[in-house]
Amino acid sequence: MARTDARTVPLDSTSRQALAASGFRYAVVDPADDDAARAYIQAESRGFLGGEQSDDEVAEFREQLAYRRWVGVYDAGADAGSAPVGTVNSWTGELSVPGERTVPFWAISGVTVSPTRRRRGIARAMLQGELRAGRDAGLAIAGLTVSEATIYGRFGFAPAVRTADWVIDTRRAGWAGPDAPGTLDHVDRSEAVALLGALHDRVRVNRPGEVDGWLGRWRQFAAVARGSEHPGRTRAVAYTSPQGERTGLLVYRITEDETDFARHTLDVRALFADGPDAYAALWRFVIEHDLVHRVHARLRSIEEPLPWMLRDERGLVSTVRDHGWLRILDVPAALRAREYSAVADVTIEVADPQGFATGCWSLQIGDDRRALIDRTGTSAQVQLSAAALAAGYLGGVRFSTLRGAGLVRGDSDAIAALDRAFTAPTAPRLGIWY
Repeated sequence: MARTDARTVPLDSTSRQALAASGFRYAVVDPADDDAARAYIQAESRGFLGGEQSDDEVAEFREQLAYRRWVGVYDAGADAGSAPVGTVNSWTGELSVPGERTVPFWAISGVTVSPTRRRRGIARAMLQGELRAGRDAGLAIAGLTVSEATIYGRFGFAPAVRTADWVIDTRRAGWAGPDAPGTLDHVDRSEAVALLGALHDRVRVNRPGEVDGWLGRWRQFAAVARGSEHPGRTRAVAYTSPQGERTGLLVYRITEDETDFARHTLDVRALFADGPDAYAALWRFVIEHDLVHRVHARLRSIEEPLPWMLRDERGLVSTVRDHGWLRILDVPAALRAREYSAVADVTIEVADPQGFATGCWSLQIGDDRRALIDRTGTSAQVQLSAAALAAGYLGGVRFSTLRGAGLVRGDSDAIAALDRAFTAPTAPRLGIWY
């Protein structure tokens, strides 16, 4: 299926009118316009409490994210080139769903509002405008990763992918995993960029919740992006199988402990492995690295082999939190896009105050594990919100759990049938921010 170029999707007229009534102008920003692009980039950085972006950082942002639709909100009387008071950018990405499938989705990023214009309806107008744009582009799902989790539930988003951040005491943890038959070699950071992209594309399809990356993200991981901090401390190691194929890559950074040179910290910036041998070899390299006492690894799956490969798994402390948030825009298209784990015949009623997903639906899943879904006038066996449907869409949480939280209501047998059907072979994961 050909992807819609988000830059061709017009701005939402309802949001434009709402912002105009509050004294704001809603506009697409042209990345090729030097003054407008720089003002947009600086405003987004400030919105995330970042520093003033250097010329190199501005150039990197413009070059790597030019494929996205940049939208700014401006004071109505602002001069051309003035800083926006609200920012958001979006594009059509690919979301991996159960069944080793991908579905196009409306990816949203860079949502900021100037602290000088808070509580003026800017975020509401921008986000509702993005949801309507995604719907108008024919996409069934919208998604984002969030810095502030309390904002997005009111717009029908829910955390569908949870992630684990690890802190590992290498001396306590130790290695008890298998020996891998291949070899490890350091590679140049510039070579690592291409390997990151190739490996991520290879493994993401069978990991529900992953999204396609982009060159700029790999350049940041490898610290070759213009404006990267401490690029010389970033290193890359590749795993080569006995057949001569590169099936794994680790990008990491080591920070010294100036009080004890045997207690360095190793930060895993990226670790992609296509197969158990590459996974074991790269993690053993991390755990047994000389002079390293502590390892930080972020955005790991909540269900990984590593804890079972350690001599003492209490040497690994895991912090689990929300990461990938989804929003259902088209119930039939979203439910048809994925594969299921069991047959089911359930009628569901979805409530959506914004209207995108509202309806009563007959969901039939046959022996082929595909969904047939149609509107129905019969009474629903299960009632849930659009956000609850998004939360359970990838199988990351059971609908019976959401029922316990008061977010799903209905017949116990029907909810149990949904649990069996939506369960995925692997836990959802998302290894990047977007």
